[in-house]
Amino acid sequence: MPGTRKLGRPTDHRRAMLRAMVTYLLENGRIETTVTRAKEVRPLAEKMITLGKRGDLNAKRQAFAFITKEAVVKKTFDEIAPKYANRNGGYTRITRIGPRRGDGAEMAVIELI
Repeated sequence: MPGTRKLGRPTDHRRAMLRAMVTYLLENGRIETTVTRAKEVRPLAEKMITLGKRGDLNAKRQAFAFITKEAVVKKTFDEIAPKYANRNGGYTRITRIGPRRGDGAEMAVIELI
């Protein structure tokens, strides 16, 4: 299936959920979620870190348009991005942690390296 996964949600709900997850990941460094959601969050989070590495005004505005908290954008540009200055991509790691107890969904932890 080309493109993005739909995750069983309407477009606006899915986009809002992914924005919230990326914001939370950048704020706290790790999220426990399903494998499918983690795979969708990864490219979005890495794009935000790449914007932080660029560091110009336009990159900052693009980050503000996606990330839902101003403090997280500031943290991304001031603390997270400089950590990856000499690394070309691959800022996150997805680790599978087994099935969820309630419905058996495959769970994973996505974290910043």
